Amino acid sequence: MAKLYFHYSTMNAGKSTALLQAAHNYRERDMVPYLLKAAFDTRAGADQIGSRIGISAPAECFGPDEDLFAKMAAHLDQGPVDCAFLDEAQFLTEAQVWQLARAVDDLRVPVMCYGLRVDFLGKLFPGSATLLAIADEMREVRTICHCGKKATMVVRKDADGNVATAGDQVQIGGNETYVSLCRKHWREAVGDAQPGTRP
Repeated sequence: MAKLYFHYSTMNAGKSTALLQAAHNYRERDMVPYLLKAAFDTRAGADQIGSRIGISAPAECFGPDEDLFAKMAAHLDQGPVDCAFLDEAQFLTEAQVWQLARAVDDLRVPVMCYGLRVDFLGKLFPGSATLLAIADEMREVRTICHCGKKATMVVRKDADGNVATAGDQVQIGGNETYVSLCRKHWREAVGDAQPGTRP
């Protein structure tokens, strides 16, 4: 039975690596994965999903106004798809998440979405919020804070290393821009630590 999956985490947890490994597993079994990514994320190349550990694979790009149900249906007209894999799912619109749900329900294609849960201000991305609401299964991809606790938050830093507490929700960047932290250290980094709290 096809399902809509949401694999979520903070930055640098290995989401793209996990996506690429899962897609590779499909290919090894002579099955056909269909890889998708947001068009404006060009860090690994215009039509590539890339991982920090140096692996990558070709992917089709989509824009914010594109109908992903129609895109998947058109792709299926060209040949079989055993599973669709979508990187940086936080960049989906609410409508696009519902389009993916329709693809699962009506086209019977499993869809695996990988993305961030919250932004640098601790707020849900619209795509992630909708996935959390309607995905059939959710799986956390874990990484750790510098203190050793599970990282669930991320801070954005400018070129001088200062932590941003305002700005656009979307800014493409990697290790030079974002740092994953536990909630306590995120609160400290953004200036939300209360006097008298225990270390």
